[in-house]
Amino acid sequence: MKRGMEFFQTPVEWASLGLDPVALQIGPLALRWYSLAYILGIIAGWWLLLRMVRRPGSPMTAKHVDDLVTWCTLGVILGGRLAYVIFYNPRQYIENPLDVFKLWEGGMSFHGGLTGVILAIVLYARSQGLSALRILDYVAVVAPIGLLLGRFANFVNGELWGRPTDGTWGIIFPDAGPEPRHPSQLYEAALEGAMLLILLNLLFWGTRARLKPGLLGGIFITGYGLSRFAIEFFREPDAQLGVLAMGMTMGQLLSLPMILFGLWLLATLNRRETAQL
Repeated sequence: MKRGMEFFQTPVEWASLGLDPVALQIGPLALRWYSLAYILGIIAGWWLLLRMVRRPGSPMTAKHVDDLVTWCTLGVILGGRLAYVIFYNPRQYIENPLDVFKLWEGGMSFHGGLTGVILAIVLYARSQGLSALRILDYVAVVAPIGLLLGRFANFVNGELWGRPTDGTWGIIFPDAGPEPRHPSQLYEAALEGAMLLILLNLLFWGTRARLKPGLLGGIFITGYGLSRFAIEFFREPDAQLGVLAMGMTMGQLLSLPMILFGLWLLATLNRRETAQL
């Protein structure tokens, strides 16, 4: 306990934590924690979805889940990569277009990944005659698993660090200069990952929220957008972009339409319920 208390009395060197971005090394092949986070997030989400569809009133079957996971995986990878290329580093990929395919070097955007997943859900639902809105609700319940694991992986990689801080909980990252910085990756893991995961699962398993089309999806999209917008004040802006319009970062600018879309889903649900009274 004493050693744990000392941890918060002075900033900590990231290197002293003994973290290694490589989870498994076999000869020249290396499995990084970030890649493993994607793999585990997909497997855990698939596992949870299979249990969710057993509840009465599910919009799909277990067979649908197997196919849907494949569609969503493609959506998150293609959408996440494309959005990163367009919004975060277009010059690099214009000059070196083949770098677009170097996914192992990183460079993904959650906002783009979410857009890709929503598009995949709509296309899959139409092909099967299912409700896209209700499927979105189910996917929203499992999505924070990937966010939680992904942000932990960012911390293990020593990347996407926060802005300088005087707080004793600051972390000195090896590539971020001598200043202690906010461990903003852990802030995101807590808010975008753990908090939304707990909230949405409580609503799904403990209430009838799963039967209200758009409710869980709207809560997730709004909740993520608000969390990301707030944490961006503690997260170091991307070096190649800096601060943009109205003093906001790219992450904040991309979060605004998410918040509006999530609120629109919730408002639409409220209007439907009011009309039925």
